Amino acid sequence: MKRLTDNLNSDYIASANRLRPPGAKKRIVVYVESYEDISFWRSVLDEWETEQVGFEVMLPSRTTLGKGKKTALMNDLGKGLGQWMIACVDADMDWLLQGHTPVSRLVCESPYVFHTYAYAIENLQCWAPGLHAACTMSTLNDHVILDLERFMAEFSRIVWPLLVWLVWCYRNDRFGRFSLMDLASTVMFRDVNPQHPESTLEHVRRQVNRRVASLQHAFPEAKKTYPEVREDLLKMGLTPETSYLWIHGHSLWDGVVMPLLEPVCILLRRYREREIQRLAEHAVQRQNELSAYQHAQSPLEAVLRKGTAYRQSPQYQSIRADLSRLMTEVGEAK
Repeated sequence: MKRLTDNLNSDYIASANRLRPPGAKKRIVVYVESYEDISFWRSVLDEWETEQVGFEVMLPSRTTLGKGKKTALMNDLGKGLGQWMIACVDADMDWLLQGHTPVSRLVCESPYVFHTYAYAIENLQCWAPGLHAACTMSTLNDHVILDLERFMAEFSRIVWPLLVWLVWCYRNDRFGRFSLMDLASTVMFRDVNPQHPESTLEHVRRQVNRRVASLQHAFPEAKKTYPEVREDLLKMGLTPETSYLWIHGHSLWDGVVMPLLEPVCILLRRYREREIQRLAEHAVQRQNELSAYQHAQSPLEAVLRKGTAYRQSPQYQSIRADLSRLMTEVGEAK
């Protein structure tokens, strides 16, 4: 026998809200893809919580460990979603595909599916204008060793042609020839010399040029349609300077941003320690200050995870605009 909760949907939540005592806060159920996503979307939704309406962020199933986008979308192409039950997911490739698959159509068209406007949450946490602040918070040293925002912009301009190829391949069902992970493996690097970052950029440029030449040879028919895909992406708001937002999230984190920031942080810590050694009046003071400095530092990865610089990004503003429309609808329905 099925339980009533087996048919849980937006209408069910709406009915449950009407049964609450007068003045009680109504709830909107929010399904996310994984445990890690709960904190991010909770912080996003906090802005919209009022005395009348609140959110409950959770995984879709309370009886299994099922995770992932399809689970968050309730497996039946979002059939149960509505103003009182929404899904908040990573955009992945689905937004870039612009309706090429059923899941992509749901992500792009449903007013009850909210996405990151970047490949994943990790990409937003790696938003370039916030990287220097992350290094400062980690090392407690605000000295500029490398213009990180400029580096990421140049890196992205190099990656841009390959990102267009990736979308072309996915939209034309050629992802078996060039996939998201192929893009990531092409543009990842191990480390950067903060004094000479151009050598790393040149390495990435060579890798990208080789891959582009290979794809041009494999798909000569793309000569006509490739420019159309590029223009479509530009119209969607993607730019050559922000290609990094659409690299596979974990790959961007492990293969681009951390190898870029860690050498910078090493130098920043070294400079601060040398300053303490130079200014200390005696050995005891030097040891105490060095010990205090070491204990005051924060792991770089933790700082990036907890950072909120991305709230200034156009992508985050797009999320806010979507949620604003939802809350207007909810307000009119109360």
